[in-house]
Amino acid sequence: MTFTAPDQFTTRPTLQGTFGMSASTHWLATAAAQAVLERGGNAFDGAVAAAFVLHVVEPHLNGPGGDMTGIFVTASDPDTPVVLMGQGPAPAAATAEHYRSEGLDLVPGSGALAAAVPAAVDAWLLLLRDHGTWELDAVLAFAIGYARDGHPLLGRVGTTIATVAELFREHWPSSAELWMPGGTIPAEGELFRNPAYARTLERLVAAGQAEAAATREDRIDAARREWSEGFVASAMVASVQLPHRHSSGTDHAGVLAAEDLAGFRAGYEPAATVEFRGHTIAKTGPWGQGPALLQTLAILDGFEDRYLDPSTEVGAHTILEAQKLALADREAYYGDTDVPLDYLLSPQYCAERRALITERASHEFRPGTVPGREPYLPPLRTEYTPPALVHDGAGPGPAGLGAGEPTVARTGETRGDTCHLDVVDRWGNMVSATPSGGWLQSSPAIPELGFCLGTRLQMTWLEEDTPSTLTPGKRPRTTLTPTLVLRDGHAVAALGSPGGDQQDQWQLPYLLRTIVGGYTPQQAVDAPTLHTTSMPGSFWPRTWEPGGAVVEERLGDGVIAGLKRRGHVVTTAPGWSLGRLSAVARDPETGVLQAAANPRGAQGYAAGR
Repeated sequence: MTFTAPDQFTTRPTLQGTFGMSASTHWLATAAAQAVLERGGNAFDGAVAAAFVLHVVEPHLNGPGGDMTGIFVTASDPDTPVVLMGQGPAPAAATAEHYRSEGLDLVPGSGALAAAVPAAVDAWLLLLRDHGTWELDAVLAFAIGYARDGHPLLGRVGTTIATVAELFREHWPSSAELWMPGGTIPAEGELFRNPAYARTLERLVAAGQAEAAATREDRIDAARREWSEGFVASAMVASVQLPHRHSSGTDHAGVLAAEDLAGFRAGYEPAATVEFRGHTIAKTGPWGQGPALLQTLAILDGFEDRYLDPSTEVGAHTILEAQKLALADREAYYGDTDVPLDYLLSPQYCAERRALITERASHEFRPGTVPGREPYLPPLRTEYTPPALVHDGAGPGPAGLGAGEPTVARTGETRGDTCHLDVVDRWGNMVSATPSGGWLQSSPAIPELGFCLGTRLQMTWLEEDTPSTLTPGKRPRTTLTPTLVLRDGHAVAALGSPGGDQQDQWQLPYLLRTIVGGYTPQQAVDAPTLHTTSMPGSFWPRTWEPGGAVVEERLGDGVIAGLKRRGHVVTTAPGWSLGRLSAVARDPETGVLQAAANPRGAQGYAAGR
């Protein structure tokens, strides 16, 4: 082993077995997925059951009004990774001109103007229809039960509600009614119910069962139509008509229309891939940030192994510098448009990028040059105040307006995240997925549905001619980025993490430690991690910190001091604070399955046998 030896102590063992493995960011979702496997369902049945449970138990981190991306292989086609595309586009009326006419220079971080077409539910139902085996009522029974009968509330849900309590009371009364029953913030462990969402799911099931002679697939499609064209769509469209407070400090109505919802369907896409140290790493296309991880690996692939160890000064430095270069290209070229990905991942281009890494930390924004392309150079703000708040300084700050993805701040302070789940079954079906958006603090709750719309459009720009300019019918560039790893034509691992811009940055050390360093999955999950903040953030208010690096204090005083000497602007985060990875793995030769989950946040768990 050329890497620093892993700590012999891990917070829990790497689970091993041959029947099935599940892992997620909440123990109840993991338990639901595993219960499905135990009752004969496959990995896709289990993943969908877990996903709807996450809507209920982690409402501050995801919701039905949000989005998701997944990546999977089937047992019948184990060498072909497929992307499950659950990212909705901008509505037809979501034009940059309209937003600027509303006095905005950025898409707000909260409020209905930031809502893309909700896509998560349709994507999960599509996966269930095509690759699952269970009926919809059985899959949704877990989520319906927790929503109707209650679940012990996470303390972090109450903490999130507390940060936006004033906003709810003064501007979003429907959210106050749902999330602050009786006018009080719910306490940790309190049995919390969301009967409106239980009724929503029950009505989706009923829509399918009304198809008397239908097949299982027809019943699921009927539920999808009810979502996109029936009572759910009607309630979502009605909810955006009333102007309400946005993170800009001003009031606006949304633009989501019935035609937007009826015209969208989730789908499948081929994965983007690179080869790294004998493994194929598979991600979404460049409408997501996933290829930035592929670029980083392609840059690092030219270094000796000793430069790839995240636990050493030289390794941490090299990794941070490679990430900056790949993330600069993300800003310059990625979006739902014609992206020159083959060139960006080519050995020649990545060698040119690799040559820019020196002994010193870069404080520059350095996208590469692609022939015939002009890189987009975004505004490089170190701080931002909405125009509406510039003159009098009135109004609550961004946190009080529910702004942005609730992720890890530049300071290393954890404000929340997203969700993640991974499932592998005994037949070799494997799926990794990252649901997000539609957080309870995103926009006013829709009373009859029990959830709110998401805010993914905040990841677009109002400037013209950028690769991710707000454009009707185009998807915002998402940060949701699960990973699949293949070796010799078989999927061997599925993993991911919440964390906005940090998702791939936290997955990278895991991949390096397991593929190059010989760590077990749980050792790699537990090991200290780091990320750069030296790029424009994907979320409102879209600021950056030149040369910024956030590292867990467990990296050690020597490594941290060395990074500072090299010029990194280091923020030391608490020792167990960065990342919420989970992973499952499969040895195609023996059939042995593995699973690991993150102890950070004290709610991620793996299960299996």
